[in-house]
Amino acid sequence: MLYLLGYFIIELLASIKLGITIGFGWSVVWVLVTSFVGALLLRLSPYAIMDSFQRLGVERFNILNAQNAAISYVLGAILLIIPGVFSDILGIILLGYTIYLRIFTKIPHKKNFKKEGDDDVIDVEIIDSTHSDDIRS
Repeated sequence: MLYLLGYFIIELLASIKLGITIGFGWSVVWVLVTSFVGALLLRLSPYAIMDSFQRLGVERFNILNAQNAAISYVLGAILLIIPGVFSDILGIILLGYTIYLRIFTKIPHKKNFKKEGDDDVIDVEIIDSTHSDDIRS
């Protein structure tokens, strides 16, 4: 409860500061534009989430990263819809985290599967030599 009160106080102070800095009219434009962008992103979220989970097998994307990208995408879109400057900043941070997960985090490919001590292992093929000509009765 105390955290929620702190959030509302920070939201109110940030919105007032933005209103003083850029003016009331531009503050209204800010709120409307970020709400529209958030609603659009939330509407497109099923496609973004499906794309994240389709990348699992193709690009060796980690399941935990796909889950984090999906959650941060949806929460970022919801925070953009909520009117206020602080919620917009948090939403942009979460969307930036989603972009970071999609671009920069992948499971590295293992180039060398060879373990130490495997130099003396010989790969052989066993050929079955029991033919009808070689069978003795």
